[in-house]
Amino acid sequence: MTDNTPVTTKHILLLITIAYLFSFAVRMIWVWQFQDNPQFIWNNQLMINTNDGYFFASGAQKWLEGTLQYNPQTPGLFYTAAVTFSAFVAKYLPFTLDTVILYMPAVISSMVVIPLVLIGRLFGMTAVGFFSALLGSIAWSYYNRTMIGYFDTDMFSAMAPMFILYFLLATIKSEKFIFVLLSALSILVYPFLYDHGHAIVYAMGVLYMLYMLLFHRKDAFTYHSILLISIGLMNINPWVQLAVIALLFIGIKKELITANISLYSSFFTIFLFLYTGHVFELLWMRTSMYFNRGVEESGLHFYQVIQTVREAGKIPFETMANRISGSVIGVFAAFAGYIVLVMRHKEFILALPLIGIGVFSLVGGLRFTVYAVPAAAISAVFLFHVIAMYAKEKKFYYLTLSVLTAFIIYPNITHILAYKVPTVFMHQEVKVLNALKQQSSSKDYVITWWDYGYPIWYYGDKNTLIDGGKHNNDNFIVSEILLTTSQLEAARLSRLAVETYVDSHYKIVADTLFKNRQPDQVDVSAYLEDLRYGDIQLPTKSRDVFLYLPMRMLDILPTVKVFSNLDLSTGQPLSRPFFYSTQRFQDRGNVIQFGNGVALLKQEGSVQIGDQKVPLGEFIKVRYDQNGKLDINRQVITPMGRITVIYLESYQRFLILDNEYLNSTFIQMYVFENYDKTLFEPVILDPLVKIYKLKI
Repeated sequence: MTDNTPVTTKHILLLITIAYLFSFAVRMIWVWQFQDNPQFIWNNQLMINTNDGYFFASGAQKWLEGTLQYNPQTPGLFYTAAVTFSAFVAKYLPFTLDTVILYMPAVISSMVVIPLVLIGRLFGMTAVGFFSALLGSIAWSYYNRTMIGYFDTDMFSAMAPMFILYFLLATIKSEKFIFVLLSALSILVYPFLYDHGHAIVYAMGVLYMLYMLLFHRKDAFTYHSILLISIGLMNINPWVQLAVIALLFIGIKKELITANISLYSSFFTIFLFLYTGHVFELLWMRTSMYFNRGVEESGLHFYQVIQTVREAGKIPFETMANRISGSVIGVFAAFAGYIVLVMRHKEFILALPLIGIGVFSLVGGLRFTVYAVPAAAISAVFLFHVIAMYAKEKKFYYLTLSVLTAFIIYPNITHILAYKVPTVFMHQEVKVLNALKQQSSSKDYVITWWDYGYPIWYYGDKNTLIDGGKHNNDNFIVSEILLTTSQLEAARLSRLAVETYVDSHYKIVADTLFKNRQPDQVDVSAYLEDLRYGDIQLPTKSRDVFLYLPMRMLDILPTVKVFSNLDLSTGQPLSRPFFYSTQRFQDRGNVIQFGNGVALLKQEGSVQIGDQKVPLGEFIKVRYDQNGKLDINRQVITPMGRITVIYLESYQRFLILDNEYLNSTFIQMYVFENYDKTLFEPVILDPLVKIYKLKI
């Protein structure tokens, strides 16, 4: 059934405005929660809460401030819309870049309400469009990836496809060329907005073509529209695409291009779309990478980073349901509603890729749920619309629709209230990076784990070997530097890695040093042994190199270790070192329970690890005195014991670790400030971050 009540443009604009303000206001909850916390503020502004945001922000910063001129990984001004828009807004409007990157996700992502309301109106169901806009704009996964502070291209990920869906649906419903043009142009511009969703847009475009051929094959309009849309789908120079679309559109409107010309031309353009877009290759790559869980198969067997990315892991059905609709009931309503929606309005088959990618998240990981949120919202609300239509009076129809929608909006709001995600870095950490920036050159390099690469670019104006996008075989190099038990090896490998990276014009260091996949491939174990004990010639120093050792790395140290704890010739682990870090413990007198089957048995002088009792070597208490100086108190329990317990008193944190971790670069230089004075000199020794400069 449809709502035949006349709806004016003013009425539609009012509903869009209300839905937009609702979406934005809900996102302001995070700001209200943290705006008075000085730990989250820098330059009088809340900082962002996603690492990747600093990648795009660095591109804008480079154009605005002239920073990062020696960083080859920094994106250009027109790399993607997130860079371009933020740079232009900060340049030409009275907002700082810090403010722009904080609020832009909410400003952009809330625009998803526009196509949702318009789709509802297109099918004579304005109320469905409005209520689905309320739900779809703030549902769990969409909120998480578009909240204030989540500065990433994800702000376009689901919003842009919904505009494309609306234009395609409007093309089918109206058979107006203006919607064909808007469809083609929105598809063309999509990669600039969000370059990870090609497969979804390709699928929607192909479904549109199949739908038109199946149900409208006798209409000349069908072939004209397929021709224009297939041009928009091509992966060629966008300016060429734009020019071709404009010329064809004019030719069709002036009837210079007949249906037969469009029919035969579309065979050619569809072939070009499939070829230039590498469609089947793309679909295979996008899916297979999430099923691949092994090490590199050819050459040296480096560990693949996809295994450590939580978003890429399988998720249970309940998690998928919560992420898409806020609850299991909500997602069942969405799936059932979508079936009913397609049965009553077959045009909505075009939304199948959006729903399908949400289901794929069960094996592909969390990130795929976001695409399904708006389509699931309109599907669920349509089901409620069908139920509400049984009401005899219009006021009961609206009451029923409102109550049912509120019922599935509620768990999403409760999630948002509880979702108190912190900023990427704390104020003091940024203060440290700012100090480093002031006393070093933008040519210099910082060696640390890739999680911290982008913030180091943005706040420190420094270069890194690995970062959130460049985590390849060089993860092995950085992991080895951070966790080797030889500071000499760490220092030599740091110098070699940085100079090799620059001299090779930014090639993968590990592949270059070890001659990976070449006939004279290096024996890596022997190479590292030479770095530890041999007499080797290092390259000439061209810039300073710093080790960046943050406290927060303690939470991921075992993950970092995995990348270098490999025999690269076989891909098998070299050892099985033990490390456990926790701030949750219970001191029960003779026993300190750390959780996960780990406990300190004081009287026995041993550590319980699962079913095993291991002799305790040392108990070490580390704290900062009133003057901020490090105070270390060692108590030997069992000489030659292989397990050490470290109590970081100032942080109320315990570390339970074996000798391999204990003697590593990171633990010795961060926890104990124990460094080889011939190799390193301390630059900043802050409780949260310690930075050392390489002397060789």
